[in-house]
Amino acid sequence: MSKPAPGFYAPASDRYDQMHYARCGKSGLKLPRVSLGLWNNFGSVNVHENARQMLLTAFDLGVTHIDLANNYGPLPGSAEETFGRVLDSDLRAHRDELVLSTKAGYTMWDGPYGDWGSRKYLISSLDQSLKRMKVDYVDIFYHHRPDPETPLEETMGALADIVRQGKALYVGVSNYSAEQTAKAADILKAMGVPLTIHQPRYNMLDRWVEQGAPSLCDVLLERGIGAAVFSPLAQGLLTDRYLNGIPADSRAASPCVFLNKDRVTEDVLCKVRRLNRVAQERGETMAQLALAWVLENPAITSVITGASRPEQIVQNVQTVARHVPLSDEEKAAIQAILDGKEA
Repeated sequence: MSKPAPGFYAPASDRYDQMHYARCGKSGLKLPRVSLGLWNNFGSVNVHENARQMLLTAFDLGVTHIDLANNYGPLPGSAEETFGRVLDSDLRAHRDELVLSTKAGYTMWDGPYGDWGSRKYLISSLDQSLKRMKVDYVDIFYHHRPDPETPLEETMGALADIVRQGKALYVGVSNYSAEQTAKAADILKAMGVPLTIHQPRYNMLDRWVEQGAPSLCDVLLERGIGAAVFSPLAQGLLTDRYLNGIPADSRAASPCVFLNKDRVTEDVLCKVRRLNRVAQERGETMAQLALAWVLENPAITSVITGASRPEQIVQNVQTVARHVPLSDEEKAAIQAILDGKEA
């Protein structure tokens, strides 16, 4: 794949031929089954040209959904700035082909107004995000995490007003429990604004969205709310990276707070190795099986995948294009592995 110089980018003419798009709950919005998250590798400390090539590669492959948050970087805010630069240099003419999402809810600036879920924080944060991204609106704006002290009515009221102001077309929540999601949906509905999407963590090793009565999946399906999943590969655990232990240059060997050596137990590695054998029998990689498994959940609209180089985006998109649905026997085998049952 050629690497266009800034100002000379023309998207691939066949970019919509192989990507699958799914309706986000009961809304009119469709998302690509594979989305690109700018959580890592798009900050001010990263090489801009590599970030640019990843964004253009994604768009060439039909990945129209770009997921950000106010604090993505590092430095916080710099991933949005990186995207804004690429929008200006290459993608401005294609803004209406893109679904841009951002979030607020974690610490972004000092003082009492730069965190959690107050109306003050959410509206101020989105205004800052729009400036960094160089856009007039985002397609999706999320509250990033529940706020135990701010009334949910205030937080949802801010989201509803953001839609009415034209600063976001759709709104969602992230990291909300099933009960919190149902309450948020009810409050928004009373305000005349639907809760369109949820962004939970979900993968083969973290299945909390399936648990409870009702589970989060139950709530999403019942109320027609879509879901874009983050960490579908468990920060790299569900790849061939850890089949032989923890590599010295891996995320688990680094100071990363989201994946460390304590989480990479022998029990986890045993499950991953057994899952890898299932993948090999299907002619897939471990990562391809893990992504496809998540997407077979009827409550899931899209998987948000990260990348450090363009080739990884190509591989993730090929997962959707080439995937053959799991058989009942394969699903049972995977369930047994995840439940820790002997082969």
